[in-house]
Amino acid sequence: MREFIVEADGGSRGNPGPAGYGSVVSDAATGETLAEAAEYIGVATNNVAEYRGLVAGLRAAHELDPDAAVHVRMDSKLVVEQMTGRWKIKHPAMKPLAAEAARVFPPERVTYEWIPRERNKHADRLANEAMDAGKRGEQWSASASRAALDTPRPEPAGPPADAAAGAARVRAALASTSAPTPGSPRPSTAAPAAGPADATPTSGAEPATAPDSPRPADDTTGAAGAAGAEADAGPARTSADVTAAAADADVRAARTVATPGVGWAPPDMGAPATFVLLRHGETPLTPQKRFSGSGGSDPSLSDIGREQAARVAEFLARRGTVQAVVASPLARTRETARIVAARLGLEVAVEDGLRETDFGAWEGLTFGEVRERHPDDLNAWLSSPDAEPTGGGESFAATADRIAATRDKLTAAYAGRTVLLVTHVTPIKTFVRLALGAPPEALFRMELSAASLSAVAYYADGNASVRLFNETSHLR
Repeated sequence: MREFIVEADGGSRGNPGPAGYGSVVSDAATGETLAEAAEYIGVATNNVAEYRGLVAGLRAAHELDPDAAVHVRMDSKLVVEQMTGRWKIKHPAMKPLAAEAARVFPPERVTYEWIPRERNKHADRLANEAMDAGKRGEQWSASASRAALDTPRPEPAGPPADAAAGAARVRAALASTSAPTPGSPRPSTAAPAAGPADATPTSGAEPATAPDSPRPADDTTGAAGAAGAEADAGPARTSADVTAAAADADVRAARTVATPGVGWAPPDMGAPATFVLLRHGETPLTPQKRFSGSGGSDPSLSDIGREQAARVAEFLARRGTVQAVVASPLARTRETARIVAARLGLEVAVEDGLRETDFGAWEGLTFGEVRERHPDDLNAWLSSPDAEPTGGGESFAATADRIAATRDKLTAAYAGRTVLLVTHVTPIKTFVRLALGAPPEALFRMELSAASLSAVAYYADGNASVRLFNETSHLR
């Protein structure tokens, strides 16, 4: 099933006052913009304009594929809460609009998410373009819109999209622009060329935004405001400028990431295998913080654990990037994997190498109980990766060897694909530790929650990139 992201917004300069809406439909897997819609609707309130934007976005998605699943993202807390049924709709002007929105797709194929206004800039700019057009006595025109050009595409949050697409763009950029030798000039592009240090992005905190903060009486963040800013900064960029700048950024990023400290020659990045690492949901032992490895009672998920697995399933279904599911053979991981795979329409493969460490005689005990009963063995285990738990369990060194072999096996089997590995605390920490080249004691310095997501991408040249660690936003 195809999946779309619909981002919608609306505004009113006066509330009520001259109003307009904007909507964007994008592909959930690639982030590509597929459709835009905007309209000046005369005098209306903010909330009515937001609902009109929602309806327009859903209709645009329906025209693209009436059988698709849709994830709606809006910065209107009111619309999101009302459309999910958590808040009642009392305003007479909004009831028919909400009913109209609910009829476009079957309700089970539409999900809603509130996002801060800073993350809804594309739809916001479209709404302001529509209001600016209305002020001129015109209607919004797609051919004159600059909203897409003026809105940088955000990096995906949570688990990465299929890394093969990004790698393909990088390889294409490298192929089209030969790498300079040390001391030679860089190729001329629309954007100033930067050295490797410039390729490291800087991040700034987004300003706090109240979900229901009122719009300014005269919002100038749309086309008119943007045009004024560009006049001060110099000539407006054309679409060719934007494309050239993006390509140059891809080249610089590829050289920086692919050749850390190895000179200028760009090796073949290869199509990476991306492992999305899911720790299983809670079992009855999890909240008690008891050792639960591969040599114990093999508990199943608790009710909370099954709910966590269902939340992960919905989150990954919205992302639409997982192409295969592989699980540890233990009951809690296989159950978690089955819940997620059923939502994704995939089968579950079982890989013995993903099992948890065998904790020997410590299975089922708390850390405090182990310290009381086996203090010397515990101290040795904390001091050396070669030490085994009491009773002949598995050392962390042995676990690392097993995970490294499993990693190599799976990267070969899933090159260029995104695969969900449903496994345990120690294997996930070991995947991350090995990718970072961190020492064994790093295992004791990582916190990994039940049903959390982490991600590592592996390239054909042997490089690895940790993309995510202990992500739990889908559980809140």
